[in-house]
Amino acid sequence: QVQLVESGGGLVQAGGSLRLSCAASVSVFTLSIMGWYRQAPGKQRELVATITSGGPVDYADSVKGRFTVSRDNAKNTVYLQMNSLKPEDTAVYYCQATTKWRAYDYWGQGTQVTVSS
Repeated sequence: QVQLVESGGGLVQAGGSLRLSCAASVSVFTLSIMGWYRQAPGKQRELVATITSGGPVDYADSVKGRFTVSRDNAKNTVYLQMNSLKPEDTAVYYCQATTKWRAYDYWGQGTQVTVSS
């Protein structure tokens, strides 16, 4: 069982920045990939960014150049630095991880990000 705990969400004005954190209850080296997803009201959950031990893998086109995903192996934590935030970035952001063993998927409880115009 892997627990993922997100933090760092909140209310910010357009153009501002936030950094989300996702702390895993296991070593990140037991996870093949970790990622950030988001879900806005009335919309499907969408990928924001993913990262492996080799570094960032993918970003949604809508966040490229503004968001940066990184990880701290010593803290078993993945971060999402969000700059130049826009109202359309408003959503619940979820951390996701896939285990190397049997590729089990786990999700965090989500953290709300609200960007005001």
